[in-house]
Amino acid sequence: MSFNQFPDQKIVTELLQRSLERNRLAHGYLFSGANMEELEAVARTLAKTLNCQNPPSRSAGGLAMDSCDQCDACRRIDASNHPDVLWVRPESKSRIISIEQMRDLMATVDLKPAVAEYKVAIIVGADRLKTEGANAFLKTLEEPPAKSVLILLTTERQRILETIVSRCLRLNFAGGGVRISPTNMAWLAEFGQSAAKAGGGLLGRYRLLGVLLKQLALQRAEIEKSLSANSPLERYDDLDPKMRDKMEDELSAAIEAEYRRQRSELMSALQWWLRDVWLQTLSSGAEMLCLPSLGATAQAVAHRISSADALENLQIIDGLQRSLQTNVQEALAIEVGLLKLKL
Repeated sequence: MSFNQFPDQKIVTELLQRSLERNRLAHGYLFSGANMEELEAVARTLAKTLNCQNPPSRSAGGLAMDSCDQCDACRRIDASNHPDVLWVRPESKSRIISIEQMRDLMATVDLKPAVAEYKVAIIVGADRLKTEGANAFLKTLEEPPAKSVLILLTTERQRILETIVSRCLRLNFAGGGVRISPTNMAWLAEFGQSAAKAGGGLLGRYRLLGVLLKQLALQRAEIEKSLSANSPLERYDDLDPKMRDKMEDELSAAIEAEYRRQRSELMSALQWWLRDVWLQTLSSGAEMLCLPSLGATAQAVAHRISSADALENLQIIDGLQRSLQTNVQEALAIEVGLLKLKL
């Protein structure tokens, strides 16, 4: 993707391109917003632009203004196998970015770029940095090596140490209102129809639980299939055992991080629908609904519950979302949460 493919983030992309045009690129960036996928995509585009071999335009200072998406460097960065573009993600089991990960990153950043113009390090979920790792990273963030750019991504800016925040150029991405993917909208329509027919009993809630768990299982399977197919493990059979183990751990972490992101988006979509149910209990007009195309199912549920119950449903899902960000047992947490809902 190129910068012009982010119309909702025009302010951010124009600021980045002005920095490139004036040859005043920052050494450290903090991208914060509601959509991690979009933050990653913009960070990837910046990495491609800095190392593009055939950019569509250059500034007077010689820096590329955008990426071509076609050259070998752009393709390798898109495939996440460029030696000078480094990705750090929370470990799959602990869901933290450890001090060992940061030390490995800093040691690699200190080396000159292997084949590209710039070395770019992208830290996904920088709010998952433990205090020890964050403190160890401060020196590198204050005085990064020449021809290196550090990009921190977060959807929870408030959880990042101020000592880290103060050393970065902060770019806030627009939320863009309610945005639900077509896949999640289709699932939400199915969930709403099931809820409308459920009748509010325990058996009905168990059926809704099944609808949710089935979708989550499908999402995880698709993520595993997609990321495994793009992994270097599929292309190289003669990898050193230690390198293979490292790549397998990275793949597992990437799968878990992407699954958690997609799960959060699905639960957020459900929360928006439950908000419409609540609004319907208050007899709000259709113009107030976030998802008017699903208004009929929201109204069917609203007719049999009180506004207090509908508000409690929102609080339950909000608590479930927070719980799922920890190491809680997923299936049990979702079962307890869904069975508490009054539908």
